[in-house]
Amino acid sequence: MDYSDQKLRLGVNIDHIATVRNARGGDYPDPLRAALLAQAAGADGITAHLREDRRHITDADIEALMDGLSVPLNFEMAATDEMQAIALRHKPHAVCLVPEKREERTTEGGLEVAREENRLAHFIAPLRDVGCRVSIFIAADQRQIEAAHRIGAPVIELHTGAYCDAHAEGRFDARDAELERLRDMAAFADDLGLEVHAGHGLTYETVAPIAALAQVRELNIGHFLMGEAMFVGLEASIRKMRALMDAARSGKPSKA
Repeated sequence: MDYSDQKLRLGVNIDHIATVRNARGGDYPDPLRAALLAQAAGADGITAHLREDRRHITDADIEALMDGLSVPLNFEMAATDEMQAIALRHKPHAVCLVPEKREERTTEGGLEVAREENRLAHFIAPLRDVGCRVSIFIAADQRQIEAAHRIGAPVIELHTGAYCDAHAEGRFDARDAELERLRDMAAFADDLGLEVHAGHGLTYETVAPIAALAQVRELNIGHFLMGEAMFVGLEASIRKMRALMDAARSGKPSKA
């Protein structure tokens, strides 16, 4: 289905506000304050990844976000018993399952669903039962999309990292090939009845082609927005991203 006449949702990931806070300890800067600013600037939701090692977002941050937000919280987590228990306690609007390795700097790829179908199907069932919108963060790969569909996940989030990396490195043929794959797999997932989201590594330079994909309903963006906020402020960085997304969706030039 073509959703280009509908508003594309923006989820703002505030993990790296917590990264800065944790570099010095204490409670400043406050991720909830950043989330509320993002909300006021046009974010349709807030994303936060509670990692096993608590390297940025903490359990207390999740509690504060659940209590303080008026937009939905997208709770990113690994598919572990500990994280499932936390999600079942808080019942956030959305739960996004992501792969997680202690040694990685950031999430390096999509979740391997096809190899763990049975476990993941049982893992997500109680989350769906309590009303969480379950999303699976995966590569733009038909095998993984089919597996996500089979286990009963209503939403997938396509990993845009390879597309963004190719652009940043000047490998434009590879970038264009990756964009074509994202386009094809977004349409394939939509045909299966899955809601399609996308994210990872998106910037002002790379967001428009992804925002223009007709089947994509939501983008989740964090690191770039937090970095840009150091120069122009959080509200300005989000408003510009919002304008670029909206312009790409409408097919009109952005005034941002």
